[in-house]
Amino acid sequence: MKINPNGFREYDARWLFEKDVDIEGINNLGKGLGTQIINQTKKTNPRVIVGHDYRSYSEKIKKALTEGLVSTGCFVEDVGLSLSPMVYFAQFNLNSDGIAMVTASHNENGWTGVKMGIKKGLTHAPEEMFELKEITLKKNFIQGKGNLKKINNFKEVYIQDLIKNNRINKKIKAVVACGNGTAGVFAPKILKGIGCDVIELDCELNWDFPKYNPNPEDIEMLDSISKIVKDNKADIGFGFDGDGDRCGIIDEKGNKIFSDKIGLLIARDLAPKHKNSKFIVDVKSTGLYSKDKVLLENQCKTIYWKTGHSHIKRKVNLEKALAGFEKSGHFFFNKPIGYGYDDGINSAIQICHLLNNQNKKMSELIKDLPITFQTPTMAPFCKDEEKYKVVDEITNQVKEIKNKKTKIDDQIIKEILTVNGIRFSFEDGSWGLIRASSNKPSLVVVVESPTSDKRKVKIFDFIDELLQKTGKIGEYDQKI
Repeated sequence: MKINPNGFREYDARWLFEKDVDIEGINNLGKGLGTQIINQTKKTNPRVIVGHDYRSYSEKIKKALTEGLVSTGCFVEDVGLSLSPMVYFAQFNLNSDGIAMVTASHNENGWTGVKMGIKKGLTHAPEEMFELKEITLKKNFIQGKGNLKKINNFKEVYIQDLIKNNRINKKIKAVVACGNGTAGVFAPKILKGIGCDVIELDCELNWDFPKYNPNPEDIEMLDSISKIVKDNKADIGFGFDGDGDRCGIIDEKGNKIFSDKIGLLIARDLAPKHKNSKFIVDVKSTGLYSKDKVLLENQCKTIYWKTGHSHIKRKVNLEKALAGFEKSGHFFFNKPIGYGYDDGINSAIQICHLLNNQNKKMSELIKDLPITFQTPTMAPFCKDEEKYKVVDEITNQVKEIKNKKTKIDDQIIKEILTVNGIRFSFEDGSWGLIRASSNKPSLVVVVESPTSDKRKVKIFDFIDELLQKTGKIGEYDQKI
């Protein structure tokens, strides 16, 4: 049996299939998850929903996982080819005790993984992942008699749930790009269903991802959407990731819009109808939320929290927030708009409502926000076993720089947030972030300045210099 312990990440599991995990390892993961669900629910035969994304090996992985779950006593209900949010929705709709979605999301081909949850609308937290890792690696499995049931055509139930009550009056021409990932089966149909005029881009399923990875933070994917938006004079471009829980946005002029700014526009649209609401945003997100006049006028509060779909989901749930937004494109809508989990297609629907309600073009809505100069999310390579130590080292250095009032581009560091890595802010509202990636051997670097592009670059150079001095940093995936 092969199962690399590093594959148990902060809130899901990811491995390179056959290099870091084999079929027996996945089977044991199923036994570990089944045992954990039985222990937590105190049920002999808990019901568990499973689904899989469109990769050449995902069904094989799901079969091994399912056999492991069944051997512990779980009654498994298989909804077939799925998006992660479809599996989350199935837990509510079919009232199950747990879920397991076989997906490597936007990771490159060769990767596999599982997103798991027990409490409705939530996925595993770090404590639950640690517990699952212990059960699986030590093989402390419960034995029982479970069974497997196929749920046919559940896809339509999910599709219709998103279409109902979401129809729009305005004819919005939308480019829908899926990078040949699983969202291609769902997104065009749903957006047509609410009333959009849809132009499809790479919506045919192809597990080789012939053009690029389905990742709405990938510049190559965004560039291709931009071209089609301009060629077709579309109102908006949507890009969905491999398992459909994230959405990237291109405006009608072909400009890439970072998802944290989109989140702020949606929050502004919702605030007057939902006064005194809370919004949760991740530490990679723009600093504009905290000072936004529309949110403040409507007594809305913004909380900056740990990056990661599981962390934001839980914080939205705990704070009873109306919505949560991550810079990576995970948006979380709580009641009455959603079930609290991240659904990229529901995010696109909310953006259509925004365009419908405001009666402005997307570029005009963005112009209503103060200008800031942002970097994309950049990920320099750093080994899994070293990345957290590197961040701790950098954190101590930045704290010392703050204490000594050392200036970076004529600015002193005014505030430090260490809820997730280190986010340090300057007098003018510029900030930089360094954190460890939760699901890859890399760090995450983001910089924003409301003052100038030059200042943004200077802060990045400062961060890069600190990182290079550690001697533990490799190539960046993308760099300004």
